[in-house]
Amino acid sequence: MQSFKGRDFIDIADFSKEEIEYILYTALELKRRLFLKQEISLLKEKVLALLFEKPSLRTRVSFELAMLQLGGKALYLGPQEVGLGKREAIKDVALVLSRMVDGIMIRTFAHSNVLELANYATVPVINGLSDLHHPCQIMGDLLTIKEKKGRLEDLKICFVGDGNNVCNSLVVASAVLGLETWVSTPPRYKPDAGVWEWAESLSKKSGAKIVYEADPSKAVENADVVYTDVWVSMGKEAEYETRIQHFKPYQVNSDLLSQAAEDAIVMHCMPAHRGEEITDEVMDGPQSVVYEQAENRLHAQKAILALILG
Repeated sequence: MQSFKGRDFIDIADFSKEEIEYILYTALELKRRLFLKQEISLLKEKVLALLFEKPSLRTRVSFELAMLQLGGKALYLGPQEVGLGKREAIKDVALVLSRMVDGIMIRTFAHSNVLELANYATVPVINGLSDLHHPCQIMGDLLTIKEKKGRLEDLKICFVGDGNNVCNSLVVASAVLGLETWVSTPPRYKPDAGVWEWAESLSKKSGAKIVYEADPSKAVENADVVYTDVWVSMGKEAEYETRIQHFKPYQVNSDLLSQAAEDAIVMHCMPAHRGEEITDEVMDGPQSVVYEQAENRLHAQKAILALILG
């Protein structure tokens, strides 16, 4: 296992199974120490720049708190300050920030922006979200499953809804770790074809089971984890009416959940559009772990930051 220090965190595919497991181990340890109120100054005097093209409650709060709790600082830069590729070239942003901060987190629309930033930056770049991947979210999700189920192996994970960036990263992580993951989306809204092909290829070596099933009732049958996300992601608002019609059969409600295992947990990366992809009854029900899942973004990202910046 190579050193984490100085590496980018752009795609879970860039890390081995052992490395992903070590990040999760570190996250659990940091969470334990926070609970015991033990001060951890692993990133003392370190500064992380937060580049936001898309707003977010959980991403901003979790990264800012992560740096604070590790003894460092975070500097928020919104679209008005930066204007990636418009007000200023991404190359120039990367080179300037690299002379002033110790790491850069970017939450953007196009995945190409993440790749270009990382290409020119001389400090680690963390993908806080792009249109293709959401790796930090999935690290928090894996942490949640591990806490709630005691393991990641020998579980059936089922993602229902839109084959978006969250779904893509879940498929990637499952292939790397050798997990069983079923994906159920309307046929025209499948996960990225390139991501799926890569995951299927790796699964032959890792022992993962990656399955697409258009019928959500069949997909969630005996599932241990039922995961959903919004049907209309930020930037796709013009497609709202069309998408809603296609996704109606994919709502995670009590009827659909009854097809899953009796002790299945329900996940949603939030923000949730209650009454669309998930009902209040399920979101607020005893099987829901969505708020623990949101909190674990903090702990997973602390681990990533501690390892690549510390």
